[in-house]
Amino acid sequence: MIPSPTRPRSLVDVDAHEGPVYVPDEHALYFTTVPRHPGPRVDIKRLSLDSMTVSVVRPDAGAANGMALGHDGRLIVCEQLGGAITAVDRESGARTMLAEGFNSPNDVVVKSDGTIWFTDPSYGWLQGFRPRPLLRDGVRRYDPRTGAVTTVAESFDKPNGLCFAPDGSVLYVTDSGANHEPGSYDPDRPHHIKAFDVREHGRLENERVFAVVEPGFPDGLKVDSDGRVYASSFSGVQVFDPSGARIGEIDLPGAVNFCFGGTERNVLFITADTAIYAAHLQSKGP
Repeated sequence: MIPSPTRPRSLVDVDAHEGPVYVPDEHALYFTTVPRHPGPRVDIKRLSLDSMTVSVVRPDAGAANGMALGHDGRLIVCEQLGGAITAVDRESGARTMLAEGFNSPNDVVVKSDGTIWFTDPSYGWLQGFRPRPLLRDGVRRYDPRTGAVTTVAESFDKPNGLCFAPDGSVLYVTDSGANHEPGSYDPDRPHHIKAFDVREHGRLENERVFAVVEPGFPDGLKVDSDGRVYASSFSGVQVFDPSGARIGEIDLPGAVNFCFGGTERNVLFITADTAIYAAHLQSKGP
């Protein structure tokens, strides 16, 4: 059974779209905003969970989408507009280029060894703000020690969210291929989560479909400390046990992405385009 959540509670009305990152030493949540046109223009913002005030960290941040917290404390950011992975200082908003030349990086996770893994679909091309892709849609791995970028998986229609099992032995990736044009849904295209076993040097093996997400398609993806997998859907945040069986759902239509946080790591902060919600769980983030 899913560890029983409280009903999600709205914390603040704000244009929070993607990339939620909880920073424990600030008790604050960083996120990227709903894209505005022309551009698209996206800001990186910060919500203080003490004062419930919102501030802008970096305006017009390259159509930023997914984010993660780097080992050095900077935000690791997927910039769709320039097809880049960057690092942004949380205090100053200063931006450092890490790697570029991709389609439109969507979501990112930093592994325990410091390598940066990200999905790179061609949504920017489909939505008219990126050139025709030169690379196949896929999952890529950036090693900051060498600067090398490796494509580790390409068997996707539109790779989207990604996360590792708590021990790093499995990589989960959502495929949101059922969504191509904004607002579209084609049930004959992928709307599932794939799993891969992670081997040495970032090699992936034993690819399989872990779970199918309905209604809609999966976007955000996280695991808890017990290995349960959480994925956003049209109806809320669905929860799967480590075998791929769906065991419950946090009811919140419009949920886009989410992250674990709070002093006990037992709060799921959920972005939903018009507000940020919090669901208190009996489970904890890894």
